[in-house]
Amino acid sequence: MVGLSTIAVLMLAIDLHDVTKTYRGGVQALRGVSLAVQAGEIFGLLGPNGAGKSTLVKIIMTVVRPTSLRGTVLGQPVGTQSVLSRIGYLPEHHRFPQYLTGRQVIDFFGALGKVPRAVRRPRTEELLELVGMREWGNRRVTTYSKGMQQRIGIAAALINDPELVVLDEPTDGVDPVGRREIRDMLLRLRSQGRTVLVNSHLLSEVEMLADRVAIINQGTTLAQGTIEELTQESHRYEIEALHAPDMVVTAVGPVVGLVSSTDPTLRTFAIPTRDAAIIQPAIDALRAAGATVTRVERARETLEDLFVRSVIDERGRAMPGAQRPSAAPLAAPPTAPLAPPRTPPEVRS
Repeated sequence: MVGLSTIAVLMLAIDLHDVTKTYRGGVQALRGVSLAVQAGEIFGLLGPNGAGKSTLVKIIMTVVRPTSLRGTVLGQPVGTQSVLSRIGYLPEHHRFPQYLTGRQVIDFFGALGKVPRAVRRPRTEELLELVGMREWGNRRVTTYSKGMQQRIGIAAALINDPELVVLDEPTDGVDPVGRREIRDMLLRLRSQGRTVLVNSHLLSEVEMLADRVAIINQGTTLAQGTIEELTQESHRYEIEALHAPDMVVTAVGPVVGLVSSTDPTLRTFAIPTRDAAIIQPAIDALRAAGATVTRVERARETLEDLFVRSVIDERGRAMPGAQRPSAAPLAAPPTAPLAPPRTPPEVRS
């Protein structure tokens, strides 16, 4: 793909503050979300069902009107028509005319985006190749699997050669091989200088892709940053040993081993440090005690661990008199006040 406009490296592709959305009946889908997406990065938007993710995406795309909002997209106020032409969008649960072929769908969306015919015809062929659908390009959409429709949807989102690509659940219904191919495709888009915003519930996929993430729940931002930043307090070394004592002494103090649920002779010692020098005396003490060290590994929370902990932590604080969980606090504090628990009917987000 060629002809991509250059965005200044330091510019924020998306810079939103205090976004709120209240639907009829007083149901608050968003209660003050803030989001900062840097140009040229892959950004993951995470949250449980009903958190407000898709509502936020639709506000960015002007499909839904916010109750209040401050901020910009590609340097201009949200909703600026000239900016929308520089964005590619794949909505969740998209529907294409079933009588069209995949090639016609891509061409049709290019025409809707006012891409000249002389440009969109060769670009359609490029995109069919990019998403692995060239051999199926002349088949009707009605014959496609869900994964094949997702591929065509991504191609349609790229037909206008966008600077910002917004994908709402892009790997929904795609098999593992297809998900890997889509990951590779998104990394290629980033290498071209494009910004990619991915809303997905597949946390393992986001962890492999995203430069930074934001976690939202009940319409507020809980945490935002790189995965490294958000999990920095969980970094540790794990030492696994057979026939080990219950405790070893390290530079950070005594460390108690956890007994394996499947092998009572196996213990795992977790030492909260990034410094490999600190764990050496523990390894020496284990060997001196006759233990056999079977594994030494540097570890941290996964994105799923972080996500679950942050959502549970937020719920605990939102409930009057609730006890905070024992897990370490989030590395990045919430950027908006937490809302009390709500009981209105579920709103799709």
